[in-house]
Amino acid sequence: MMNKRFTISAIVIGLVFTGLGATLGAKKFEPAPAADNAVQKLFALTLNDAQAKPQAIKQWQGKFLVVNFWATWCKPCVEEMPELVQLQKDLATKNVQLLGLGIDTPTNIAEFTQKYQISYPVFAAGMDGTSLSQAMGNKAGGLPYTALISAEGKVVKTYSGRLKMNELRADIQRLNIKS
Repeated sequence: MMNKRFTISAIVIGLVFTGLGATLGAKKFEPAPAADNAVQKLFALTLNDAQAKPQAIKQWQGKFLVVNFWATWCKPCVEEMPELVQLQKDLATKNVQLLGLGIDTPTNIAEFTQKYQISYPVFAAGMDGTSLSQAMGNKAGGLPYTALISAEGKVVKTYSGRLKMNELRADIQRLNIKS
């Protein structure tokens, strides 16, 4: 009798947690507003690029930025990389710069950028990149996460998950005022 009661209780508890998990899993986590100092934190960073050379992020201050947080182990991140490479090529004559902040080891990032011929600046941000993405509104902490930053240094739009390139291109065109 006790085993039967335990089994029924376990099944009921399991169903409750399954329902709760399905409900929360289906909920779309919208990015939160960026913290007021998020872009200041970005421009204060000096990160190693894919060739292990330290680069001050402030060198891109005054440009419209597309900041993409990613990792080599993140399937949607890897899937959108060729499209991001093409986007940077298409924007080469504009006042727009794509920056990739990798939440990964410098070795993995270096190997990945060489293998996939990533032509825009990519940096090893490590766990500091996670904190920065959260300051930019990534409350779920997922990857990829992308922030559009105006030339005036304001986060103007963010995207959680794999980018829809048509939407991103339209937003850049609309937001990149007279580049």
